[in-house]
Amino acid sequence: MKFTDGYWLLREGVTAAHPVEVLDVSAGSGALEIHAPTQPIRHRGDLLKGPVVTIGAHAPMPDVIGVTFTHFEGEEPRGPQFELNRLGKEEFQAHAEYDDDSATLTAGALSVRVSRTGPWHVDFLADGRTLTSSGPKGMGIMRDTGSGGHYLREQLNLGVGTHVFGLGERFGPLVKNGQVVDMWNADGGTATEQAYKNVPFYLTDAGYGVFVDHPGRVSFEVGSEAVSRVQFSAETQQLTYYVIYGPTPKDIIRKYTALTGRPALPPAWSFGLWLSTSFTTSYDEATVSSFIDGMKERELPLSVFHFDCFWMREFNWCDFEWDPRVFPDPEGMLARLKERGLHISVWINPYIAQRSPLFAEGKALGHLLRRPDGSVWQWDLWQPGMALVDFTSPAAREWYAAKLEALLAQGVDCFKTDFGERVPLDVAYADGGDPERMHNYYTYLYNRTVFDVLRKHRGEGEAVVFARSATAGSQKFPVHWGGDCEATYASMAESLRGGLSLGLSGFGYWSHDIGGFEGTPTPALFKRWLAFGLLSSHSRLHGSSSYRVPWLFDEESVDVLRLFTRLKLRLMPYLYEAARTAHAQGVPMMRAMVLEFPDDPGCAHLERQYMLGSDLLVAPVFSDDGDVSYYVPEGTWTHFLTGRTVTGPRWVRENHGFASVPLLVRPGAVIPVGSVEDRPDYPYADGVTLHAYGLARGAQVTTVVDGVTFTVVREGDTLRASSSDPRAPWALAAGGRTARAAAGTGFLSLELEQEQEPRRENVPDQERG
Repeated sequence: MKFTDGYWLLREGVTAAHPVEVLDVSAGSGALEIHAPTQPIRHRGDLLKGPVVTIGAHAPMPDVIGVTFTHFEGEEPRGPQFELNRLGKEEFQAHAEYDDDSATLTAGALSVRVSRTGPWHVDFLADGRTLTSSGPKGMGIMRDTGSGGHYLREQLNLGVGTHVFGLGERFGPLVKNGQVVDMWNADGGTATEQAYKNVPFYLTDAGYGVFVDHPGRVSFEVGSEAVSRVQFSAETQQLTYYVIYGPTPKDIIRKYTALTGRPALPPAWSFGLWLSTSFTTSYDEATVSSFIDGMKERELPLSVFHFDCFWMREFNWCDFEWDPRVFPDPEGMLARLKERGLHISVWINPYIAQRSPLFAEGKALGHLLRRPDGSVWQWDLWQPGMALVDFTSPAAREWYAAKLEALLAQGVDCFKTDFGERVPLDVAYADGGDPERMHNYYTYLYNRTVFDVLRKHRGEGEAVVFARSATAGSQKFPVHWGGDCEATYASMAESLRGGLSLGLSGFGYWSHDIGGFEGTPTPALFKRWLAFGLLSSHSRLHGSSSYRVPWLFDEESVDVLRLFTRLKLRLMPYLYEAARTAHAQGVPMMRAMVLEFPDDPGCAHLERQYMLGSDLLVAPVFSDDGDVSYYVPEGTWTHFLTGRTVTGPRWVRENHGFASVPLLVRPGAVIPVGSVEDRPDYPYADGVTLHAYGLARGAQVTTVVDGVTFTVVREGDTLRASSSDPRAPWALAAGGRTARAAAGTGFLSLELEQEQEPRRENVPDQERG
């Protein structure tokens, strides 16, 4: 929200009160508390006036400091609150101190210092420099006399040349400087400034990030209302924000996800190709079988088949029952599909239409969200008379989960958790939560409920959803997809911007509707989007009113899909380690260039290319004719598909056919390439080939395959790989494997094979055979 009218004036009807000096300080238990009047204290008479604000500083972990700004403390606290991880006092405690000049709290390498002399000033410091600061009239109590609104606002300085990223999945420019961004989940598609996934966290390339710990509407003005500051505000009496020190962007994301939660590791099968029935298309078991048969006949590897909305009867969404007119034998059908090696996904949402038998049941049990007068909240948008499940009620969560358990027993493997954005405010939650704070948080409870069911019944590492809405912390329940995009190149590009922005907001995995959701793509667009989609974390063919099987476009589409699907499956040894990194560290699989190259000023604004993992650069083609330009950072990079090299830093212009895309390997990287190209889940180390790119003679590098670390050394034109891990192939465990590499291709390769049975430790002699 904007409060000022230029530099000198406030907007009409707005009043402001800002802390001007420190009245007193208390320090203890690793925290600071400061009382700050909003007018100078010149004599005792000034002590009779308000407001006086209370400012607390605390640290949940090293390099992370929270600042809490409070006006009135008498407000009854209402949920929800973000679920944050904090180290116990026995594990970590910040150091607080103060003297006549300042009060300081230090947590690891990060400190916050509040000046006790001169004008009001709060500095955040690390490694001997100021990261950012809040100066005079930055922090404030802002009142709107017209609406009666009471807002707390903070402004943090932006250094010259500092770029701001993140704030959730946003489809506009990747760099947020100059933008106004409101945290308010909405079903707005990818072509608007609205977002399905609002995350009140921003990342900078100046060594720090900021997380605003408020689940409701937070307004950010990023170098806009005050062009040298990031401003954020919320209508509340108390506001907490955390400054997170890196120093690198990757470090910031690691620490942010340590605070808010790391992504779960999705099952390996989920990284294969997903095929959907599409949204409003007509389908039955014969249609589904024809699609699957067509894929098999054309040697197109398929991992997951997805049933969209109309697996349930119209106007019954959701009743979680197969439409008996179309699917008279769902258990038999699912068994037949699973015999073909497929995993099954079905569409759900958190809404219960009035015609659904679950409406009366949910109403009687008190599981549906109610208005303050006790009646069930309903409207006609999306489904006639629909209501929402009240996920703040443990009993409602159990009730909803039980419906999903019945589907899992039938053979369903995962759920597409659609919707969860249009959450009303004129309601009363079972737990007494604040509707404004619950609007964005609702999706967290919804997706956690579904994910927990899957984890309970499928086991750790086997749970995966396909979610559209999200907020801070929702990264713990992957995977997320970009929402409703159009079948245009512009929408393909805006989808990529959204995915990169979401990755910079702590989400490890991301997907999108290949070919676009609304409309039908041209064959050329479909083929370009196939390359992009199969070089994403997760890959799904899905549309609205038209099917997405490739032979409906042209025969070349079949060839392109086969090529890039097989490429992704052969890259699974590399991709799954990138997935493990996302799970263990929070660093996303699809990475904006600035995440890998923060010191290269040419990378800050790049939003039409990305790094897939740490070592593969992908530049999707956004044109029929195949012309593409992309930026290559420093060093000699190698085209993965051709072996050609290109040296940066510089911009490159190329032309690519539909069977090609700029896919470059970072200098000095070793890419493990698998031997299987018909499924994503296989023993990655068995028959893997290690490709070394730009490795100097005598150089040594490590790579990880299926959790096993290999050391690769270049000796002349030969590569040698070794591993001390007993899980490594026998030949390596016994002392290494050497192979001469092919010359003239820009890289050296080494195939690792299990020549004998893998070594088994601690096995009695009689069992060794």
